[in-house]
Amino acid sequence: MKHKILVTGGTGYIGSHTAVELINSGFEVVIVDNLSNSREDVLDGIEKITGVKPGFEKFDLCDFNLLNKFFQKHQDIKAIIHFAASKAVGESVAKPLLYYRNNLQSLTNMLELMGKYAILNIAFSSSCTVYGQPEKLPVTEKSPILPAESPYGNTKQICEEIIRDTLKASDKLNAILLRYFNPVGAHESTAIGELPLGIPANLVPFITQTAAGLRKELSVFGSDYNTKDGTAVRDYIHVVDLARAHVVAVERMLNKKQNSNLEVFNLGTGNGYTVLEVIKAFEISTGKKLNYKIVERRAGDIEQVWADTTFANEELGWKAELDLQTMMSSAWKWQQFLLENKSKYFS
Repeated sequence: MKHKILVTGGTGYIGSHTAVELINSGFEVVIVDNLSNSREDVLDGIEKITGVKPGFEKFDLCDFNLLNKFFQKHQDIKAIIHFAASKAVGESVAKPLLYYRNNLQSLTNMLELMGKYAILNIAFSSSCTVYGQPEKLPVTEKSPILPAESPYGNTKQICEEIIRDTLKASDKLNAILLRYFNPVGAHESTAIGELPLGIPANLVPFITQTAAGLRKELSVFGSDYNTKDGTAVRDYIHVVDLARAHVVAVERMLNKKQNSNLEVFNLGTGNGYTVLEVIKAFEISTGKKLNYKIVERRAGDIEQVWADTTFANEELGWKAELDLQTMMSSAWKWQQFLLENKSKYFS
């Protein structure tokens, strides 16, 4: 085994796929998750793929005392990948204080205890929402940070500032901020995938649930944006490609390859697709016709954003490899697996 890595939110969608890639790269993984938007049996899926069941503790990172006790037991942790956060744009507009409390307090607790226990490396799960509605596309890591369009996006901006200020106060800590675009798809094994509890907040689970007959129709939020077909544009990236970038980031810190103690990378494909193009790609890759309707814009949504990935490609030596058709077909395979096991997942 290589070093021990803490993955917070590791039973979640991106966290579980990252745990798989870490274990496959020889790391020992321990997960902390409060299971507020995930299930503990995700650990079985990780074990099915890797042959290794990661360590797991269930508690809320906002509880400073429990987190302190956890670090007392795991003083050999060498790096942290911090996913744990509330993450739905629409919900954050309705419940801003929940997002500020959960996303900020969990991070400040983590950083404070990293200093206490001399854990020097953190990869932070950030988001392209920090760019707001960019004035110029595609966005680079040097694009201006504009006012956030949602409380969720604002928490990511504030978290980045907290990390930046913490590193200024301590020259021993290292951080990599990974600004993702829109992760979709599922592991090819169908042992893990995106499993939203309740009504999905993201496009692709809504597409697959509609195709599966679990939802009557898909709502497309807005058709009057200044885009090629009037629907919003996003940069969709396969979750496995995204997970692999986290392994590269951790290895970069552990091997002291950083150019500075704080680095920022955009993680996307560099391609922008409209909502209607994603629907079409799903229909082509699966042969399933989707029932959808155009509705009003959703509060907090930006019009269009996609990444310039040149810096991440060249500096990290990482590049997204899986295309939109593969993203859609893998998401549908995962949905079919859920249907075959619906007594377990939808009881």
